[in-house]
Amino acid sequence: MKTLFKWVYLIGLLVAIIAGLVSFSAAWFTSLLILIGVLVGLFYFDSAEVINLGIRFVVLTVAAGSMDKFLGIGSYLTAIFLAAVHFIGPAVLTVLVVYFVKKYLPAQEHEHLHR
Repeated sequence: MKTLFKWVYLIGLLVAIIAGLVSFSAAWFTSLLILIGVLVGLFYFDSAEVINLGIRFVVLTVAAGSMDKFLGIGSYLTAIFLAAVHFIGPAVLTVLVVYFVKKYLPAQEHEHLHR
């Protein structure tokens, strides 16, 4: 299953970047990418790696803000990095929620809730 969602992540990221480069925007498309990001967060990323994933996300976000300074290609780099940030954001948020659920709701409480 993890291999499948690795491909879903890579394809979703590529689609988001292409959409960012051509300035495509539609509510249904954004919703679909958010849903894919949430699924990737659930099934591909490991919640134990939440700190490393969070640091990478912050670095990517900061880098996206500085790409426009490159002469000639800055707008394209900004579009690529911002598209990646917007696609990965829901995945990072999902991983964070899963991390807190696992940390603060022990397994016994999960079983008790499902009875």
